[in-house]
Amino acid sequence: MLIKLPSASDSKESDVTPESIYLSRRTLLASSLAGLAVTAMPRWAGAADASRYADVEPGKAPGWFAEKLPATKWQAVNVQDEAITPFKDATHYNNFYEFGTDKGDPAKNAGSLQTEPWSVVIDGEVAKPGRYALEDFMKPYQLEERIYRLRCVEAWSMVIPWIGFPISALLKQVEPTSKAKYIRFETLEDAKSMPGQRSDFALIDWPYVEGLRLDEAMNPLAILAVGMYGRELPNQNGAPLRLVVPWKYGFKSVKSIVRISLVSEQPKTTWQSIAANEYGFYANVNPTVDHPRWTQARERRLPSGLFSPNLRDTKMFNGYEEEVGSLYAGMDLRKDY
Repeated sequence: MLIKLPSASDSKESDVTPESIYLSRRTLLASSLAGLAVTAMPRWAGAADASRYADVEPGKAPGWFAEKLPATKWQAVNVQDEAITPFKDATHYNNFYEFGTDKGDPAKNAGSLQTEPWSVVIDGEVAKPGRYALEDFMKPYQLEERIYRLRCVEAWSMVIPWIGFPISALLKQVEPTSKAKYIRFETLEDAKSMPGQRSDFALIDWPYVEGLRLDEAMNPLAILAVGMYGRELPNQNGAPLRLVVPWKYGFKSVKSIVRISLVSEQPKTTWQSIAANEYGFYANVNPTVDHPRWTQARERRLPSGLFSPNLRDTKMFNGYEEEVGSLYAGMDLRKDY
């Protein structure tokens, strides 16, 4: 359970929920729960599904997710004065090259992905390796909602309410050995259901691989997500299991995970293998270190348009410097980008 004092990156749920929705929920609760001490209830009570967000499309949640959702810790521990990105933007403007290279391709093509049954392999430098059915893999963990900024290396950004659990809880379960220094994540490789893997986009040597230093993975902000916007993850957003590390560029947050390995050496990640001078292992959001082909000092927050681009200054570590800055003390962040 994440317990911390409010910081500059925190906000209350009312800071990010549209007023009309918030007031209508208050009215509904008042009429249906008359006579009860509603004000004494937890702030997440009565909000255990996607109805707490506007324009959310109904999903098909697996049984294990539906069973866990009511006990979710609904925490809006995130951005002040920044609205949540509309669900349609967050689910129809994606990079997920396994389904195509255009932003709309994942939403168009990801319906072919079969997420049940799903298994996750835990291996490497751990005391408890194994292959786990996802419903068994998830049994020990209580779900939490985390509203985080998402900053793409392409200089666009969103604010997304994820549902997941801290990676540190997983590491406690699998017991890394003293040789474990890094954690390696691997995406599903299945050309039959992922048309991008059988396309001519040959730069990527599938499967997609990402990694973190072990102390990064142990940071309370780092989570494995299984849902968003009060419901399970849509396929195009990395169903059924994805990484979320909000202080790093979005390409670090590997999707549709099938293998998690504890390793002693820094893993060679996918984009680092393709262009190490552009996409380093750390990929921390840093407005002072430009991409070779564009500035990282500014970003375009979605939704935006041609005549209202919604530009804003990028924050160091995407606004999470207080929480994660100490991880990189003494490092040259221009060299270790």
